[in-house]
Amino acid sequence: MSVSSRFYIGIHILSLLEINKEGNNSSEMIADSVNTHPVMIRKIMGMLKKSGLVNVTHGKAGAKLARNLSEITLFDVYKAVNAVNDNTLFNIQEKPNPDCPVGKNLQVTIEPIFSLAQRALEKVLEQVTLQDIVADLDRDSDSLD
Repeated sequence: MSVSSRFYIGIHILSLLEINKEGNNSSEMIADSVNTHPVMIRKIMGMLKKSGLVNVTHGKAGAKLARNLSEITLFDVYKAVNAVNDNTLFNIQEKPNPDCPVGKNLQVTIEPIFSLAQRALEKVLEQVTLQDIVADLDRDSDSLD
């Protein structure tokens, strides 16, 4: 089971925008921090912008947070970057073999369990803000000095 890496990268981007709010936040600089290609950053940045989490400008300034850290939950980020997947953690096979006793019945059995697991994930993500993440990052960086 895997949640898209876009979620992790989205958290990275937003945290970096806060920590580097007075600096250069171009897609190239962010890509260097994430260790990925600037095109991937621009794609995720577009998702974050569409969700109202960042403001993007061309040039060296690049991007800024559109809201306070305390107003952005991890669930907001999760929804923003997983919109193409309809924000579902689990995918169910669409056309199982109707002649198979497992295939024709598994969806009805497993779907409620997947829904409970999905909701549990969402509840946890709703309780954590980017302010919590950045505060932990600041604490961790202090211990490295």
